[in-house]
Amino acid sequence: MKIIIEKPSEEFLKEKSVFSWPIWQAEPSTFPWHYDETEICYILEGKAKIKTDDETIEINEGDFVRFPAGLSCTWIILEQVRKHYNFL
Repeated sequence: MKIIIEKPSEEFLKEKSVFSWPIWQAEPSTFPWHYDETEICYILEGKAKIKTDDETIEINEGDFVRFPAGLSCTWIILEQVRKHYNFL
């Protein structure tokens, strides 16, 4: 299971109505997480590392991220994260 990170265009964000999605935020911390559904999100601010059994990725402001359903990981939030999110 791979986490997909893209740098979206403004047009893409508008087409998906990203700025109307709910916002989630968290302070620097480390915690385990499991995705029962596929989540897509747009990082408004912050920096985090996401560790899975297969990889460690870093997400930053401006990233559009897709977390697949069934993924278990550990979030390591380095700088406060704010993101718009949606489940598919």
